[in-house]
Amino acid sequence: MRVFQFLVMFIGLTALGQNSNMTSEDQLKDLIEDSFQNIFSDMELQALETYCTQDFLLLENGEVWDMEKMRNYLKRSRKQNTEVERINSFDFVEINIKGKMAWVAYYNTAEFMLGDDLIREMNWLESATAILTDEGWKLQLLHSTLIKKEKI
Repeated sequence: MRVFQFLVMFIGLTALGQNSNMTSEDQLKDLIEDSFQNIFSDMELQALETYCTQDFLLLENGEVWDMEKMRNYLKRSRKQNTEVERINSFDFVEINIKGKMAWVAYYNTAEFMLGDDLIREMNWLESATAILTDEGWKLQLLHSTLIKKEKI
C-alpha cells in the first residue's frame, strides 16, 4: 500500500513539476491548441468552462458569439453525429504577455478528414486575448478572420 501511495504522489508531483516548468508562452500555445481540439474538434461543452472566461466573446467573420451562442453551436453540432474529423494546426505569429494579460496572433488551419480523405481545408488569421486566472490562462476574446485561398 505504501508503494502505491508513493507512486501516486511521485506521479502527481512530477506532473505538477512539468507544468510549472512551462513558460507562459508555452502555456498560451497549449491553451490555443487544446481549446480548439476540445471545443471545435471534439465539441465538448465542458471545454468552454475549462478554456474560456465567463465573459468570453468570439468575433467570427462579422458575428459576435457569446458563451450562450457558443453553447448552442456546440449542442447543434453534437447532434449532427458526423464521421468527419477536424484536425487543427497553428502557426504562431506573436505572443505578447503583460502581467496577467496576454494576446496571441496566429494562423489556424483546419483539415476536415473523412477517413484518410481530405474533404475540406479552411484557414484563418486569428488573435486571442487571455487572462491569467487561479486556474491558469483562459481565453477572453477570440477574433477570427477567414482566409480565402485563391485557386490557381
